[in-house]
This record gives sequence, structure tokens and C-alpha cells, in this order.
Amino acid sequence: MAVPEWDARNMSEDNTVIKNEERNRYEIVVDGEAAGFIEYREHEGYVDFLHTVVGEKFSGQGLAGQLAQNAVSDVISNGAKVKPTCSYVAKWFEKHPEFQEHVAK
Repeated sequence: MAVPEWDARNMSEDNTVIKNEERNRYEIVVDGEAAGFIEYREHEGYVDFLHTVVGEKFSGQGLAGQLAQNAVSDVISNGAKVKPTCSYVAKWFEKHPEFQEHVAK
């Protein structure tokens, strides 16, 4: 099955997701301001998503979902799977069955 591509229409031009390898997290930036992150740990063949945080100021805007989709897509594009230790990411996978084959058991 092909990896579903991230749909740019779901994200404002002012939102950017970056992989901050120094801090072991994917970060979402809105209008130049840090809005949230997913903390991760890399392992052989998979990346463990540990914790998701979105700042209170940014809650309710769908940013956690945008962040999760971008982070998951990045991991998959690098040939790894995702272990959704974080409860938010686990729920995200439940809502996106097209990504289920990329979950590390």
C-alpha cells in the first residue's frame, strides 16, 4: 500500500512542522511561534512517539493532528514504523486506518 501523502490543504501557509533532532521532537510553528511538539525516541526500525503537547493558546485548531500526520509521514518516508506510546498519537492512528500497517508492534 502506498503511503498516504500529507494534504497541504489541511495546513495554513503560516504553519510549519520541523524535525528538531537536537531535542528529539517534531515541532509545529504557527506564525513564527512554537505551538506544540511530539517528543520521540529513535530505535532500530521504529520511532517511539512518547508525548504530544500543544500550547493552550493554540488548542482547538487541529494542530496536534497536523503535527501527528506530518511526523508519522516523515518516519514512514524514512523506512521506519511508529510506536504510538503517546495516547494522542495512538488515537490518531485509530482515526487513520490507512496508516495502520506502519504501526510498530
